[in-house]
Order: sequence, then structure tokens, then C-alpha cells
Amino acid sequence: MATVKVTDDSFETDVLKASQPVLVDFWAEWCGPCKQIGPALEQISEELAGKVTIAKINIDDSPMTPSRLGVKGIPTLMLFKDGQMASMKVGAMPKGKIVEWLAEAGIAAAA
Repeated sequence: MATVKVTDDSFETDVLKASQPVLVDFWAEWCGPCKQIGPALEQISEELAGKVTIAKINIDDSPMTPSRLGVKGIPTLMLFKDGQMASMKVGAMPKGKIVEWLAEAGIAAAA
């Protein structure tokens, strides 16, 4: 697995203090759309290794972080740069749209 599992306890270290941008996927085991985008996030994580970290936080196992960040629906994707949320998308998207969104945020796709 190329994606990184994040918890309430590790969020600050793994996301806010990360040296590169981090795309956080807020998801749950029972969420169909969350499972749909999982394989795409794994692929993106491998393709953009060294440019962005893809992290996944299970909202059932770690409810404090999504609550603090105002996550209302899942999947919610939040892009953090330098400890700040730079961009957010709610809902499942095809892989191409996620890559496009990252490119718009300044994270170039591998040529």
C-alpha cells in the first residue's frame, strides 16, 4: 500500500508537519464511494511519490480530526500544504479528476 494510514494521534505529525503536500482522504469502511476511489488514490500515490503523500483517515476510528476540520460528508479529500488546508473536494471523483485537481493546486503529474 502506497497510501499512509493516519489517525487522530498521528495527524499533526503526518499531515500538518509533513515536508511535502499531503492529500488526506476522509473515509469509512461502510462508504461505497470511498471504496470506489481507493484504488485511484493508491495509483496516484505511486505515480506522484515524492511530490505528494496520500493519507487516509478512517472517520470511525479517528473521529476527532474530521470533526475539528468540519468534515460533513465522505469521501472528503483535503489537500494540505505547509500545515494549512489548501483545497478541499467532497464526493467521489474519477482518477483523472483527482490528478487534475492536484495539478491545479501546483502538484504536477509525472510526465
